[in-house]
Amino acid sequence: MIAYISGTLALKKPTEAIIEAGGIGYRVFIPTSTFEALPATGKATRLTTYHAVRDDAEDLFGFASTAEYDVFSLMIGVSGVGPKLALAALSAMSPAEIQRRIVDGDHAMLTRIPGVGKKTAQRMVLELRDRMAALDGDAGAGASPEPDMAHDALAALQALGLSQAAAVKALRSVREKYPDAVNAEDLIRLALRE
Repeated sequence: MIAYISGTLALKKPTEAIIEAGGIGYRVFIPTSTFEALPATGKATRLTTYHAVRDDAEDLFGFASTAEYDVFSLMIGVSGVGPKLALAALSAMSPAEIQRRIVDGDHAMLTRIPGVGKKTAQRMVLELRDRMAALDGDAGAGASPEPDMAHDALAALQALGLSQAAAVKALRSVREKYPDAVNAEDLIRLALRE
């Protein structure tokens, strides 16, 4: 899996960016919120990515914030919600608004997302309510000062067998008790003690 891409922004459009890294231009599909966060063409940039592999294609989806990536990752786990629909949701609403609508069970607002009907909205609420509630605080509050460190620690804890909710809870506790933790290794070590 490609966790992130870092390089020179060669082209940007509201729905995609091309990032040159190592002499290769990678097309990355993005939500409009990421488009707005991108620097000027020719500048260095880094996006957290989701690498989607299907029988007929491989696509990269990129995000400027950990909050966008977290909401996207949860949404694509719902039956009938693929990467393109999750991207459309993030273009229509902020991660915080999606999180709030799902936790509150607001089916009507979710159906305002292009491609989301009543049944899909109900399925999203049913399958994601607890997981969205477990996201660290407000998903749209922006990334923490070290978003990659927290994201790496979360991924490592999940790889070690913790559920996403348990890993998020442990990391939240560690950040409250040890606000000076300086790297992902410290966060992982301390979270495993929780």
